[in-house]
Amino acid sequence: MISSPTSAAPRGHFAGRSLGDLAADLRRRRTTATDLARHALDAVARLDPLVNAFTTVSADEALAAARQADRELADGLDRGPLHGIPVAVKDVIMVAGRPVTMGSRHFAGHVPTTDADCVRRLKEAGAVLVGQTTTHEFAYGPTGDRSATGPSRNPRDPGRMSGGSSGGSAVAVAAGMVPLAIGTDTGGSVRIPAALCGTAGFKPAYGVLPTGGVFPLSKTYDHVGLLAASAEDCRIAYHALVTGGRPSAEHASRVGWLDPRTLFPVDARVLRSARTVLESSTGPLDELRVPQRVAEELREAYTAIQSGEAAAVHAERLAERPDLFDPEVLDRLRAAATVPAWRYVRGLKARPRLADAVDALFERHDVLALPTVPIVAPLIDRREVDLDGGRVGVRDALLALTSPWNVLGLPALTVPAGTVDGLPTGLQLICRIGEEHRLFETAARAVPRTDHESPLIGESHVH
Repeated sequence: MISSPTSAAPRGHFAGRSLGDLAADLRRRRTTATDLARHALDAVARLDPLVNAFTTVSADEALAAARQADRELADGLDRGPLHGIPVAVKDVIMVAGRPVTMGSRHFAGHVPTTDADCVRRLKEAGAVLVGQTTTHEFAYGPTGDRSATGPSRNPRDPGRMSGGSSGGSAVAVAAGMVPLAIGTDTGGSVRIPAALCGTAGFKPAYGVLPTGGVFPLSKTYDHVGLLAASAEDCRIAYHALVTGGRPSAEHASRVGWLDPRTLFPVDARVLRSARTVLESSTGPLDELRVPQRVAEELREAYTAIQSGEAAAVHAERLAERPDLFDPEVLDRLRAAATVPAWRYVRGLKARPRLADAVDALFERHDVLALPTVPIVAPLIDRREVDLDGGRVGVRDALLALTSPWNVLGLPALTVPAGTVDGLPTGLQLICRIGEEHRLFETAARAVPRTDHESPLIGESHVH
């Protein structure tokens, strides 16, 4: 049984610790990679039973990699800002020799023999892989509460959703178990849990972080993304993994406020929280709107393309072993399989026209801003909530403000934007492809009002 918070448990070692500070401590020999790995493993042992962030923890492998990182640093080999840093990886991303299950009974006991491309980059950067994090089954859900190993739980209130599908990655960072985690984002699966759990989450432009070795959901929309405590930590990790990143903007980026209600109803308190954070650094904002026709076509293109591609990925499993799916995921996949081919083709053809329509919003602005998610974290298993005088589906609400940017492959960043009823909210920033530095520059100017000292989780929450 989940109850209300009654006593705070300490956060993990990495709460309030930036990647920059950790890297500096390693190089000044104030700590070692082995110490950091032990801190991560200790935090997972203490806190994970409460929040279910991890599906697999590889303690021996992590400690061996940490000792190797220490030897290299001592010998003068410095691989960059991630050298010796503990990192968690979503359980749809292949890590050679470690169990990767996609959150599904279909892949129980599955151990890949090769690393995903993004994992290879992490290892080349000297990162220490601690384990794999809980995913919504096959990454097919934004709630994070449908997995063969159970739901990942929000550290602010374990009775509530983490969001998904990269829920475990967000929880691991929010609870201070690791300073950095890798996720995937097909319609918001990095940004949604980041916003609901109170972390930063970054989805680079489509294809910038390679998806080779990532189990697909929708290849047209799948992105690899980063979750960390702050936008600055996301920037550091991004530049460590992607060579040739552009520097910060020389001048302040022009920011336009995109009215989220042109895409979906929004809790007025969530809207106010995100906007207030931004205006504290920018001053009054220009008002922008997504034309109704464009909003409708973005929703249709997202649904048609993702449905067609997800159904294709799972066609054999649906035919041969439907009993191994979570019932809700099974229902979604069966519904996806009924989407006619003409809708899929029409969705693909609509993308260039939709890209032009959204590009017009950037004519006088470098960055578009709006809330990341229109609601705060719902209770686990809740599928409808009251919003703006009506009832809305939780899944529709969670995806509404993030999925358009997957249709267009645009870079998107979410940063903490205060709380509503003690639960985190997020501010989302969008830019043109190749202008990622503007997101980080804008985020650096904003001053989030998150309460870093608020209690997270306690031993008495789970009975």
